[in-house]
Amino acid sequence: MIKIDIANSLMKVHPCSRATALQVVDLLTERLKDALLNGHRIEIRGFGVFEPRPRKRGMGRNIKTGASVQIPKGKSIRFKPGKDLREIEVQ
Repeated sequence: MIKIDIANSLMKVHPCSRATALQVVDLLTERLKDALLNGHRIEIRGFGVFEPRPRKRGMGRNIKTGASVQIPKGKSIRFKPGKDLREIEVQ
């Protein structure tokens, strides 16, 4: 599913123009991104939790040259699915 599919689903539930639906989807994704960048945890009941986590430094290896490479400290986003999402069987 891509952004336009989400907007189309929104248009089926709430009658609005495609441009308005796309603006709503854009606004939602921007707010989620801003919250994660500021270190906030996002919990959507029944769907899951997005949480920024620190990533530790370490050593890696360049596959082409075999040289050791320093991996910098940083952050990654962890997603933990909610109970309702875990119970869905994927075909």
